[in-house]
Amino acid sequence: MAASTSSPHNAYRTRLSTYWWLGSLAYLRFILREISSVFVAWFVLLTLWQIAALYHGPESYSSFERWLAHPWVIALNSISFVFVVFHAVTWFNLAPKAMAVRIGGKRVPGWTIALGNYGAWAVVSAALAWLVLRG
Repeated sequence: MAASTSSPHNAYRTRLSTYWWLGSLAYLRFILREISSVFVAWFVLLTLWQIAALYHGPESYSSFERWLAHPWVIALNSISFVFVVFHAVTWFNLAPKAMAVRIGGKRVPGWTIALGNYGAWAVVSAALAWLVLRG
């Protein structure tokens, strides 16, 4: 029995460019959000290295601080900070779509969920700033 060559799986499909995501602002934001997770992971690793340096004593931590002062590390951390803020903002804006909160049988408006996230972020940031800057 001969195989048929006119299957829908063999239909012609146009090739997408590698840069298809540059054609739309929505796609660009989606790809940037996906890329931002790499920078979130960088900050997690950096924090773990910092904790390890603290654990190994003052000399190790001093060496870690000197490494952090290199211009390329400062540049990487600056770029990472921008991506992490972008990641947080896009997540807070998506949260109302990801969770449906109901109170008294009525759905809470999405803007209140997003506002609650931003408010919690502001409170935690202020508390951390106070802890770091008070000394």
